[in-house]
Amino acid sequence: MSLRRGVLALLLLVVLSSALFLVYALNIYTAVPVEPEWAVLGADPIPEDAVTVRFSGTATLLFSDGETQWMTDGWFSRPGPLRLLLGKIAPDLSNIERGLADNHVVELAAVLPVHSHYDHAMDAPEVARRTGALLLGSESTANIGRGWGLPESQIQVLVDREPVQLGKFVITPIESRHFEFPDPAIRERALGNPELTVPLVPPVRVFDYRVGTAWVLHVSHPKGSWLIVGSAGYVEGALQGLDADIVFLGVGGLGSQTADYRETFWRETVDATAPTHIIPIHFDSLTGPAEGPFRGPVQAVTFISGGQEDTRLFLHDKAADNPELHFSTLPRFEEVVLFE
Repeated sequence: MSLRRGVLALLLLVVLSSALFLVYALNIYTAVPVEPEWAVLGADPIPEDAVTVRFSGTATLLFSDGETQWMTDGWFSRPGPLRLLLGKIAPDLSNIERGLADNHVVELAAVLPVHSHYDHAMDAPEVARRTGALLLGSESTANIGRGWGLPESQIQVLVDREPVQLGKFVITPIESRHFEFPDPAIRERALGNPELTVPLVPPVRVFDYRVGTAWVLHVSHPKGSWLIVGSAGYVEGALQGLDADIVFLGVGGLGSQTADYRETFWRETVDATAPTHIIPIHFDSLTGPAEGPFRGPVQAVTFISGGQEDTRLFLHDKAADNPELHFSTLPRFEEVVLFE
C-alpha cells in the first residue's frame, strides 16, 4: 500500500513539475535580439513632405508621405500562448481599434500582408474594413478577406513583380520563401499544403492560416527606396538588380538556422540590394503585450526555433563588419522620418 502511495506521489510530483514548467515557459519572455544603442525615437514635428514609418511590432509597418498612407500586415490581436496551443483564434476587435488609434490611422490606401500566417494576415481584412483600404496579397490572403466578409471590391490579388501604385509609392511584390522551421513536424504544419483555396472563417486553429505566398516588397518613392523582408527566407538571385536605400530585415527565427544559412540570407537580401540602412523587424514576441516595450519570444518558443542569442550575435557582427551600414530599431507607434 505504501509503495502504491509512493508511486502516486511521484506521478503527482511529475505532473505538477511539468505544469509549473509549462507556465514558466509560456509566460517568461526572452530579451529582444537587437542592440539597445540601435533604438531611435520618433520625430516631432515631422518635416513637411517627409516619408515616414510607424512600427507596431512583428512586420506591421505604416508608411506615409503626408498624402498617402498604407500598411503591411496590420496585425494587432496577439492572442496568448495557451490560446495558440489549445484553442481557436480570431481577430480581436478591441486590439485592432486600439492599434489603429495608436498609429493615428483613420484611412489607408492599402493593407498588404507579407504572407498569410495569422501573425501577418489575420487582422488585415478588419483593418481594411475600418479604413477603406484595399487588401493586397496572395490568393490565400484574399480567401482570409473573403472569410471575414470583406467585399470583393476591396480585395486585389498581387502578381509576382507586377508593380502596384499607391499615390507616389510604387510597390513591387517579389515571390520569396518563408523562414524554414527547424523542427520537421512544425515545418510541415506551418509550411506544408501552403494555399488557402476556400474562404477561411474564424475562429480557427492557428495552423489553419496557411502561409500562401511569402512576399518581399520593393518600394520606391521619389524620395527614396526600401525593401521589406517580412520573413527570414530567400530565393537565390531573386533580388539581383534591385537597389534599396533601406532594408527592413525580418529576423524572426534566423538564429535557429545554420551559420551558412544566415550568411546566404544576408547575401541574398542585404548584399543584393546594397542599402545604407538596416532596420530589423519581426524580432519581438508574438504573444507579448501590444503596447509598451518590445519583448523577445516566450521561453516555449525558443525550444521550438531558438537561437535568440545567435540572431543577436549575427546582427552585432554584421554591424561591426560593415561600418558603412547604419542599424536602427524603431519605437512602437511613434512616427520616424525615413526621407525628408
